[in-house]
Amino acid sequence: MDSIKINAGSTLMVAHRGLSGIETENTNAAFIAAGNRSYFGIETDVHKTADGKFVVIHDDRTGRVSLTDISVEGSTFDELRKIQLHSPDGTDGRADMLIPTLKEYISTCKRYEKTAVLELKNEFTSAEIKAICDEINEEAYLDRVIFISFCFDNLVRLREFYPKQTVQFLTDDYTDELPELLSSHGFDLDIQYEALDQERIRVLHAKGIKVNCWT
Repeated sequence: MDSIKINAGSTLMVAHRGLSGIETENTNAAFIAAGNRSYFGIETDVHKTADGKFVVIHDDRTGRVSLTDISVEGSTFDELRKIQLHSPDGTDGRADMLIPTLKEYISTCKRYEKTAVLELKNEFTSAEIKAICDEINEEAYLDRVIFISFCFDNLVRLREFYPKQTVQFLTDDYTDELPELLSSHGFDLDIQYEALDQERIRVLHAKGIKVNCWT
């Protein structure tokens, strides 16, 4: 496995799920690998466990990245932490192949001075979003976090606590109503790259909306 080599120019590059072309996605190893390179930011996904802890993993279940297939939000932190994730070479047994905590991820972003691009993976309550922000505030790093979510209401709830927090609505579809909707809430956009063209970007930029694309 390897990372793609391109001339980024002035483009701000984000390591998706950490440097997942080299290390297992959404692991501390992947975050550290991204931290040691020139990425602008490190992206990951946050879930809440059954006992109220916050962990970072992409899927709702663990089966794709380990031999153990259990529900993330239906399991306790201790149950999840015992799971051995697959190593990049397809073997098992590396001691660092574990599901990280939100705080571990934020700590790594802070250590390497990377912007944290944090996806609120499923719908969260206002209290849960506040708890996520409280954990990040313990590291004094909320000003370096961009929150993204497919759930528009997650971003609305977040802004109730932090009206100026940088947020991006995550979507794979572009509609004519989207620019006005985002503008009315002061949200930026994170969209699948195939949904973009030069005219759509022009319209979004004209409304002061920053555009991030995922590939």
